[in-house]
Amino acid sequence: MNRIQRFFPILQWLPNYQKAHLGGDVFAGLTVGIMLIPQGMAYALIAGLPPVYGLYASIVPQIIYAIFGTSRQLSVAPVAMDSLLVAAGVSVLATEGSDAYIGFALLLAFFMGLFQLLLGVFRMGFITNLLSKPVISGFTSAAALIIGLNQLKYLLGTEIEKSNKVYEIIWNALQKLDETHLTTLLIGVGGITVIKGVKKIHNSIPGALVAVVFGTVLVYGLQLSDSGVSIVQQIPEGLPAFSLPNFDLGKMGELIPLALTISVVAFMEAYSVAKAIETKRKDYKVVANQELIGLGAANLIGSLFQSYPVTGGFSRSAVNHQSGANTPLSSIISAGLIALTLLFLTPLFYYLPTAILASVIMVAVSSLVDFGYAAKLWRDSKVEFGLLMATFLVTLNFSMVPGIVTGVVLSILVLLYRAAYPHVAILGRLKGQREFRNIKRFTDLEVWENKLILRVDAPIAFINIQYVREFIEHQIDTNPEIKEIVLDASAISYIDASATQGFSDMIQSLHDKGVKVLIAELVGPVRDIFYKTGLLDEVEEKNIFLTVHDALEAGLESKTYPNREKAVQHGELFE
Repeated sequence: MNRIQRFFPILQWLPNYQKAHLGGDVFAGLTVGIMLIPQGMAYALIAGLPPVYGLYASIVPQIIYAIFGTSRQLSVAPVAMDSLLVAAGVSVLATEGSDAYIGFALLLAFFMGLFQLLLGVFRMGFITNLLSKPVISGFTSAAALIIGLNQLKYLLGTEIEKSNKVYEIIWNALQKLDETHLTTLLIGVGGITVIKGVKKIHNSIPGALVAVVFGTVLVYGLQLSDSGVSIVQQIPEGLPAFSLPNFDLGKMGELIPLALTISVVAFMEAYSVAKAIETKRKDYKVVANQELIGLGAANLIGSLFQSYPVTGGFSRSAVNHQSGANTPLSSIISAGLIALTLLFLTPLFYYLPTAILASVIMVAVSSLVDFGYAAKLWRDSKVEFGLLMATFLVTLNFSMVPGIVTGVVLSILVLLYRAAYPHVAILGRLKGQREFRNIKRFTDLEVWENKLILRVDAPIAFINIQYVREFIEHQIDTNPEIKEIVLDASAISYIDASATQGFSDMIQSLHDKGVKVLIAELVGPVRDIFYKTGLLDEVEEKNIFLTVHDALEAGLESKTYPNREKAVQHGELFE
């Protein structure tokens, strides 16, 4: 595969397109397109935008991702979580529904796409590792609750102030409970019932579209809009026009950090969905860096055609896969169906009640709250459960951006803590064998009063060298009979400059106390660092051994390497 094909994955599948794939692609494309019509409008409402912007965001981004993306089933369009992030961030910059608000949303998509493109070009796909699954689960569950509760405004038919803090949403809803519009509530509950009921009949039936038809026909037939039922009303006809984002809006200092946050969250969401589908298909490979480029291009170019931030959606992508999509042609067909809707069918949605869109959103986000995973973590790992709950609670009470930042920071702190206090095992030898095991985990091991055999199960760096030194010195202080330390270095994959100096100081300190240091099973990269820094001379080559057994039996015949060159000739520097 050449460089051009790697950068334009469409050149991998389009020239070799098989006629047998067309049926599946067409059916999947039409199915997802039908699903996207109500979904796109509903998610635009979450973002605080007119419903038509959900349709705009479902055209160009899908086509661009089909050109640059590596997943063949990922459906890139508006999603609930990113829509709420848009609302949470842009609502502090402008009044919802104003031209400035819409301008900031489109500008956000532009910068989001730019950041994703840059991250992909500079091969920063590893940022997926910054968000652990407990953090994602806690964040997603809290976001789902915030998204769902914010729909009470439309479900109850009252003017409830939107918020990204759960306690504010609940309090505002309770204040307005006596103003509930009963007909609107019945329509919304009916919409939820229809969507859930249709799904039980068959997963491939677009329940959201059935609910849209049900609600629209009901309101139009009974003229319920005259009695106070809120409807979508006029949706502008025509395709989104090309226009540059309004860079004169200002407030870039607030917009750019938000764009960076959403770009990472959106990528994580899309990448996890794409990888999940890839494991089922196994006929192509999802590449993280190219995914960043694909999503970045979709958002950047999409923003020029009035698209707000988009990413890969789980439910749409799953439907796309289950409906038989074989290539990204299905996404292009979906985009075409949305375009036809904008050109010819928008009058049909005039009487669509907003309560139905609220029901579509509530059903969609309900599956994002994952109690089962939280219960599993409580059983398996209290620390990981703590990460999930911290992210969940901060997101619920302080909004989504602080929640995700808290999760990332706490994950890094936990990682640093574990790196700072690595597992150090004191070893003994299995009787009659040459194998060594942790004395705390195995019984009937051979140990020696004047020898300390230990293994550090981590790279040694500035963050943990002091702990390793203190551990060894404590063992010497509590057992003055120890005259020889054998270090099993098999688990030490790296040693940095600070650790090298600390290691040198420790060896000198131990020598002053009359304790000899022997090292066994050095891996090649660490041995190279020993050689380059001069630490090999301080330890002395004769005190470095192939195995822990050789080091222990140093009084007998043992292998030593007077110099590096000889070792290389014998092929015994371990790579």
